[in-house]
Amino acid sequence: MTENIQVFRQNSICIGSEYGKIYIDPFQIERQPEDAAFIFVTHDHYDHFSPEDIAKVAGKDTVLVVPEKMKKSVGKTAGMVSRVETVIPEASYEIDGLKFETVPMYNIMKPFHPKSAGWTGYILCIEDKRIYIAGDIDAIKEAKAVKCDVALIPIGGFYTMDAKTAAGLVNEMRPAVAIPVHYGHLIGKPADGNVFAENVADPVKVEFKIRF
Repeated sequence: MTENIQVFRQNSICIGSEYGKIYIDPFQIERQPEDAAFIFVTHDHYDHFSPEDIAKVAGKDTVLVVPEKMKKSVGKTAGMVSRVETVIPEASYEIDGLKFETVPMYNIMKPFHPKSAGWTGYILCIEDKRIYIAGDIDAIKEAKAVKCDVALIPIGGFYTMDAKTAAGLVNEMRPAVAIPVHYGHLIGKPADGNVFAENVADPVKVEFKIRF
């Protein structure tokens, strides 16, 4: 179910699929594969929206998907992708055969990611599985309501929830697999992954994908 999922730094993710390579928030990409069919961006912070890294993974047919409120920012990618599609939270879409849903992405009682910004997490529908990429969140009610098979959840703390809070969220969501992200580089420690795993309850399986 998760063999085609790679996690790099922060929320930088690559998923192999029947639709081609799908990148989410590419950041500090080491190579220049130029093999993206789709690039999804959750929000416009530099470690999630990096035009330099978008240029490394984008090809001539790449579709860039961003929150609607990033319309001005996305001009920085002019000429890098074939087209840009904008989305709003709590909606369903189909682009070039790929079905996905958007989930609000925000913090609770923190100033970093306000709900009013209109930023989004994504549920990608791939091979009859629902893969949720939360983005930079706390344990928000919209995430608790997500039904998915795989959940990629931030655990680093400060800008997002910490490992124990993230485990509590996953225990409410009950995906088949939980993959921790957004820790061990700019924020959080590699050991946070172990704390997360220790607090996730059966039958949820924790898989470590991030590279250190």
